Amino acid sequence: MCRLSAITSANFVSPMENIYALETMKEGHDGSGMGLVLKDLGGVFKDLKDYPILSGICNEKGKIVLDEYMKAQGFKLLYEWSPDIRPVKGITKRGHYFARVYDYPQEYKEKSHEEKETLLLFTRIILRQMGEDDGSIIVFSFYPDIVTLKEVGDPLALGEFFNLETGDLMAKIILAQGRQNTNYSINLYACHPFFIQGFATMTNGENTAFVPIRDYLKSKGFIGYSGYESDSEVFTHILHFTVKRLNIPLVYYKDIITPLKSQEIENRPDRDALILLKRSLRYLTIDGPNCVIGFTPDGTCFMVQDAKKLRPGVAGGIPGKYCLMSEVCGIDRVIRERDKTKDVYPMKYDMVIIPPGAGEILVWNQLKADFIMGYRENPINRTAGVIQ
Repeated sequence: MCRLSAITSANFVSPMENIYALETMKEGHDGSGMGLVLKDLGGVFKDLKDYPILSGICNEKGKIVLDEYMKAQGFKLLYEWSPDIRPVKGITKRGHYFARVYDYPQEYKEKSHEEKETLLLFTRIILRQMGEDDGSIIVFSFYPDIVTLKEVGDPLALGEFFNLETGDLMAKIILAQGRQNTNYSINLYACHPFFIQGFATMTNGENTAFVPIRDYLKSKGFIGYSGYESDSEVFTHILHFTVKRLNIPLVYYKDIITPLKSQEIENRPDRDALILLKRSLRYLTIDGPNCVIGFTPDGTCFMVQDAKKLRPGVAGGIPGKYCLMSEVCGIDRVIRERDKTKDVYPMKYDMVIIPPGAGEILVWNQLKADFIMGYRENPINRTAGVIQ
């Protein structure tokens, strides 16, 4: 099993907090990789939020190809961050780790948000393809106010390797996964979290329904539904498909991946919608065991379990700072002063939701079609706010 560590805060935090949490859960990961996705950036990126950031790794050959391509496409490099690498035993340094801030090509500056998103997605995929055969370019994300960092090794050792104590990298939302290699060779593209157009998820578990889910998503003809070095990447794409492509509230993500039984649906006030979703999106049903943690573009964070509930997951904290972790000892490492009786262990019908700003923790229940903890307004017909 892997271990998951997510923090959402009203103030900027260091990714070392996530890494220390992973260290307390060390028996659940084997040091075969760590991934970090940071959203709502502070540190050296605090004043660059409107510009897309390209996160990845390249060698000298890849750097030349990357520079030439970005220049030819009209992107202007505004700022580049690279970690101050410290040699650490057991970690092999790659050529060049980077987070590059670009200005949009001149012809895109007045275009819509959707057109800019399409450009960034297309550019990321092209760059990945250009470096895939020889490993000269590895690209994890290309999006405003997002930085992604991944490498093979033990999380605590990687924190030292990347010198993350400096405070260069800070954010209000940070997802981190300590990987346990199971079904795939060690590949950085297979290291969680995964990101697409403002959405990110990471998973502890095994997606035994991967093939039908992947094939259904690929059939939608969307360029971003590709890659798939990990069976868990489809969870990010289902999230994107649910909220962005179908434009339905976040809580329905839970109904799509773990649909209710027919008799359970009858008790929901939105039964007709649920029946339609279950019939039309049956190929997106997951068959765990899985615990999924993620965020949406507005900064809403969440945790869901599959129906088997065979992977650990817990959420807790204080107003202004909450954690979603694989184990309670991870939250203890980050927020000791909380009221532990208010920690939430979501079961198979639950979806833990922490709205933007980390002001409260909510629990949505599929059977009740309502929040059983926290925000009480029925969200079924909501089109904005924390649910959408």
